[in-house]
Amino acid sequence: MSTYKMKIAGLERELEMFPVNDKLQIAAFIMFGDVEMTEKAASELLKICPEHDVVVTAEAKGIPLCYEMARQGCRNYVVARKGVKVYMRNPIHAEVDSITTENHQKLYFGENDAEFLKDKRVLIVDDVISTGNSLKALENLVEETGANIVGKAAVLAEGDAKDRKDIIFLDELPLFFNEK
Repeated sequence: MSTYKMKIAGLERELEMFPVNDKLQIAAFIMFGDVEMTEKAASELLKICPEHDVVVTAEAKGIPLCYEMARQGCRNYVVARKGVKVYMRNPIHAEVDSITTENHQKLYFGENDAEFLKDKRVLIVDDVISTGNSLKALENLVEETGANIVGKAAVLAEGDAKDRKDIIFLDELPLFFNEK
């Protein structure tokens, strides 16, 4: 097993390497189960993010960060779901293709979440922004509610995402290309 060692929000972590295809590997940053990282990353991001009324993320890997940022800050968060749940009335959706997910997906808000977000200042968060496809789908979904997106933040910007001027992040995560 190969790993990539880095410091994130002042904490050292070894990220396990996984192949995306025969030419590309990624160092997988997984916050699930890492309470220390989740708390510290949330704290550090809140220091550099704009004021907001609610934090929004897509299911699933961004949920711990989103929750913790809301707990430490604005006290409100909403999760865009990957499927329609029985309690979701009149769902709205946006479509997404992600580097870490094999299949085409949709993100959903139910009517209650959409109404809650209307006219709110929204901070969109995720664990890692890479291609930006998931972020764009989430932006489209949030905009459909009538909310005002005040910022987009992630713990890590992977690959070319580090060059984007429209996102806030704590550190860069390189992509690893196989030499042939």
